[in-house]
Amino acid sequence: MLDDLVMSFMDDFQGSSYDQIWLGYTATRRPDPRIATQIHEALGDARSIVNVGVGVGVGASAGAYEPCDRDVLAIEPSEEMIAQRAPELAPAVRGHAESLPLAANSVDAAMACMTLHHWADWRIGVQELRRVARKRVVIFTYDHSYANRFWLLRDYLPKLARLDCARFPPIDEQRVATGDEVKLEPVPIPHDCEDGFLAAYWRRPEAYLDERVRSGMPIFHMPGAERLLGGLEVLADDLQTGRWKDRNHDILEREELDLGYRLLVTEL
Repeated sequence: MLDDLVMSFMDDFQGSSYDQIWLGYTATRRPDPRIATQIHEALGDARSIVNVGVGVGVGASAGAYEPCDRDVLAIEPSEEMIAQRAPELAPAVRGHAESLPLAANSVDAAMACMTLHHWADWRIGVQELRRVARKRVVIFTYDHSYANRFWLLRDYLPKLARLDCARFPPIDEQRVATGDEVKLEPVPIPHDCEDGFLAAYWRRPEAYLDERVRSGMPIFHMPGAERLLGGLEVLADDLQTGRWKDRNHDILEREELDLGYRLLVTEL
């Protein structure tokens, strides 16, 4: 039964308007400097960069992880997200990953932040990144096999987690599609992460009970998601009784945690 639900919700999600989904998205999202540093270091010596699918998904935050000290062009399918870009950021044009409006080898590097799972054909999109880049491709992405290691999804929202995971291609498939010379880097999430994406509050569980915080997390915008949020009531009770703390005592002193976020860095 859940498999049928997955397919139904996925069809609905793919047909949803980006502009409706991302309305007000930046209210709880800002770049975490530690994640930004790792992404910028992965870009290496690239001076000209295209950022594809900016504003969509974890860590994107309307271009938040674009380097400000290099020449950047942003390509974004959503007019709403283009409108939410900060004025100091590089210009953005509307376009789609599967047909980038750039000539071959026209930029030093192509980057994409947590957006592959929103593309109509992510494999074609990855090939487009490779086509337009001269030096390297950097993709901030997710290994969905880690979903059952994150207490929020494992213990409280397992059905929603399964729907969310269905959107992500397996990490090995992402790696193979990206190229032969691929480096896979873990992106650990700090306990005080400043970017309000799904795993940002792994040591601050009360945040997941705040509707405003959840509004910046795409998983909660999935069609039908509201039917699968009963676990949040259980979380509230567990926080009140101390069961959450007892169950997760092993992470309470951790400064950062590997929750499956990854950088795929491909040298061309």
